[in-house]
Amino acid sequence: MARWAIAIHGGAGVDPNLPEHRQEEAKRVLARCLQVGVDLLRAGATALDVVEAVVRELETDPCFNSGRGSALTRAGTVEMEASIMDGRGRRCGAVSGVSTVRNPVSLARRVMDKSPHSYLAFDGAEDFARDQGLEVVDNSYFITEENVGMLKLAKEANSILFDYRIPLAGADTCSAQAAATENHNNNGMVMNGLPISIYAPETVGCAVVDCNGFTAAATSTGGLMNKMTGRIGDSPLIGAGTYACGHCAVSCTGEGEAIIRSTLARDVAAVMEYKGLPLQEAVDFCVKERLDEGFAGLIAVSGTGEVAYGFNCTGMFRGCATEDGFMEVGIWE
Repeated sequence: MARWAIAIHGGAGVDPNLPEHRQEEAKRVLARCLQVGVDLLRAGATALDVVEAVVRELETDPCFNSGRGSALTRAGTVEMEASIMDGRGRRCGAVSGVSTVRNPVSLARRVMDKSPHSYLAFDGAEDFARDQGLEVVDNSYFITEENVGMLKLAKEANSILFDYRIPLAGADTCSAQAAATENHNNNGMVMNGLPISIYAPETVGCAVVDCNGFTAAATSTGGLMNKMTGRIGDSPLIGAGTYACGHCAVSCTGEGEAIIRSTLARDVAAVMEYKGLPLQEAVDFCVKERLDEGFAGLIAVSGTGEVAYGFNCTGMFRGCATEDGFMEVGIWE
C-alpha cells in the first residue's frame, strides 16, 4: 500500500495588505475543503474522486475565484474553465467558456469519462452538460455583489483589476487608482501586467495520490476580473495548469499566460522523469527556471506520497495533508 497525500490551493499572488479577517476566512475555507479530501482518502476513495470532490467544494464557496464568486468578464458575465487529469493512463478532460454549469470540474470529468474528446468549450460544453444531466443554474448564481462593484471600479479606472477581496467602499475611483499606483511603486511586483496589490487570480486546485499510488489533479477558475470575453487561461490546458502521471500530480495558479508558455505542470513531471529530481527539487527548479519573468505558484504530490509547493510571488493560499497525520494551511512563506 502506498501513502496517500493531498495538496490544495486557492490562488497565488496575495496582497500583503490583505485584511486579517479575509486571511482567516480563506484559511477556514481551505481547512474545510482539505478535510473533505482527507476524510475521503481515509475511507479509501480514489485520487480522481477526491480531486473532483474537493474542487467542487471550492467552486461552491464564493471565497475563491471559481464557480460561485468567479471573476466577471467585461460584459459582466461569468465564463469559467476547469480541467481534471487521471495519472492512470494520463486520461484528461477540460472545459472553457462555461456559464451555467454549477460545478465546471464535474463537467470536465464527464468530458473525460463520457465523451470521445478531451476538451469542450462554450456552447458545445454547455450542450454536453445538459445531455449528461449535470446541474445547471442561471449565470446570475455565480455573480456576487462584491464582484459587480469591483468590475465597475475596474472599468472606471482604465481596466485596472482591483483585488475584489478588499472592500473599497467610500473610495472614489481616482483615489483607488492612486492607491494602486502607490502600491505598485512600493513593491514593484507585477502579475499579468498588474501591481500585485490589485491582482487577484485565486484559481483553485487539488493534487492527490491515493493509497494505491494513483495520482490525479484538477484545477478550476473564473479567470481574470474584466477579462475579454472568450479569454482562455492555463487552468483548462493539460500540461500547463494541470498534469498527472505516475511520477506526480500538479495544479498551477498565477499568471496564466506565463504558465502556458512554460507548460509548467508538465515540466515538473518531466524534470522528475528525465533529470531524476525528487518532487520538491523539481518544483523549485521549474518555478525558478521555467517562468522567465512570469509569476506563479503550484502544488504537487508524488506517486510515493510526498507533498510539495512553490511560488515566486507574494503568497499562495494553500493546504496539504499526508497519511502520517501532517496537516497544514498557509498563505505566506
